[in-house]
Amino acid sequence: MENKNNSNNEEVIVEKKINTSALQNPWFYVSVIAVIVIIAMGYNLMKLSGTEKVVGDNEAQQQSPTQQSIIEVSIDDDSILGDPNAPVTIIEFSDYECPFCSRFYVNTLPQLKSEYIDTGKVKLIYRDFPLSFHQNAQKAAEATETARELGGDEAFWKMHDKIFENQQSISEQDLIKYAGEIGLNEDKFKEILNSGKYGDEVQKDFQDGQKAGVQGTPTFFINGKPLVGAQPFEAFKQVIEGEL
Repeated sequence: MENKNNSNNEEVIVEKKINTSALQNPWFYVSVIAVIVIIAMGYNLMKLSGTEKVVGDNEAQQQSPTQQSIIEVSIDDDSILGDPNAPVTIIEFSDYECPFCSRFYVNTLPQLKSEYIDTGKVKLIYRDFPLSFHQNAQKAAEATETARELGGDEAFWKMHDKIFENQQSISEQDLIKYAGEIGLNEDKFKEILNSGKYGDEVQKDFQDGQKAGVQGTPTFFINGKPLVGAQPFEAFKQVIEGEL
């Protein structure tokens, strides 16, 4: 019995020495750091999928529009960019503070506008989907509606562009300044914006988006066919050409 206990004690001592040796070995810490870096890189790659979900940054489950059923989505009474009689309708659910929405605005919308919207083939309707973890998104959306009241659809799209072009600076004070820059009366703009007049309008867009199955931004419906994320122009072109 004593020999057995001595043997067990020796094993414990050896195991402790091994563990201590591992902790003292600098390569042990290098390995731990490497694992952390790999995990972080994997997370960042997931974020590059091009959408922000309602619960946070995450990977969108992409699916070809041709594999999805048509979803009926109302344009409500929101501003239209392009010919109202265009054969193809794109309804965009977007968040003014979402980096992926900004990516669509910068990388895809210009070509979409020049090749399809300006030529009368496509009309774009922007609907609000402000995510709760973006503190300025709701008020930015209200700002575009306020601009529309004071200056019509043209002012709406000018404010829309201003916000995306200055996405890192969209506090209420910034929004009021932008109103002046696009030719609106700043005092009237401020009064309407601060009243919260368009808060319910923005939330109605959000609720309609949820009913249509929107889970993150940006999400598009091209004649009812969903396309999720900051997709390249070619992805839009493929669906649009199939509808023309």
